Amino acid sequence: MAGKPKARAGGAPVGRRAMLGMLGAGAAGLAAAPSLQRGWEGFLGAASQIDATGLTGLLPNPGGFRYYSVVGSVPHKDETNYELQVGGLVERPKAYTLGELRAMPQTRVVHDVVCTDGWRVEKTPFEGVKLADILDDAGVRSAGAAIRFTCFDGAYSESLTLEQARRSDVLVALNMQDKPITHEHGGPVRLFVAPMYFYKSAKWLSGISVTDKVVPGYWEERGYAVDGWLDGADRHSDAA
Repeated sequence: MAGKPKARAGGAPVGRRAMLGMLGAGAAGLAAAPSLQRGWEGFLGAASQIDATGLTGLLPNPGGFRYYSVVGSVPHKDETNYELQVGGLVERPKAYTLGELRAMPQTRVVHDVVCTDGWRVEKTPFEGVKLADILDDAGVRSAGAAIRFTCFDGAYSESLTLEQARRSDVLVALNMQDKPITHEHGGPVRLFVAPMYFYKSAKWLSGISVTDKVVPGYWEERGYAVDGWLDGADRHSDAA
């Protein structure tokens, strides 16, 4: 989600801070004008795809989300060329098309989205396939202990333990805010890990690999906590 974090006792690492206060007043004005807000969100989404500096992630957005990518440009995928590869320590490796994912039983989870940068979007609905269902379909081998996620931006990765991955509030998400997930928000398919900070919810998901141990993800290699639990999250609950 952000630049190199700083450790913070008892909480999340601190990433980039939005320092553009002058634009905050403008963002408030945009919030009162829906058509202008949609235009501004479109600008931010497009600009983030060609911004290697990450500065667009500092710009205020009345919708609450910030747009950020760890690479300068991300290819677009849709039903004609998207594929989710599932492999590693599984009995039945498989590649899912977007249509196949949509045809599977869908689960809706409504949860606050919280970023290490300090922004929050409350009660955000996500809908998709429970990651546990995909793992069951693949058949995890006895040596499997963790999951590694890779993305079609060619750079980002994430991880969960097998126990975390089997929670009912961890989704391979296809919809966000009751609409198909846009490219800017990590679509057409992204991970959503409801009880953890948003950097755990990898965008542009393309690969799920069962491993014998946790492999730290992109930001975890740069200082973020491997277990990105939100403050107050029930770490042992399976309830969505």
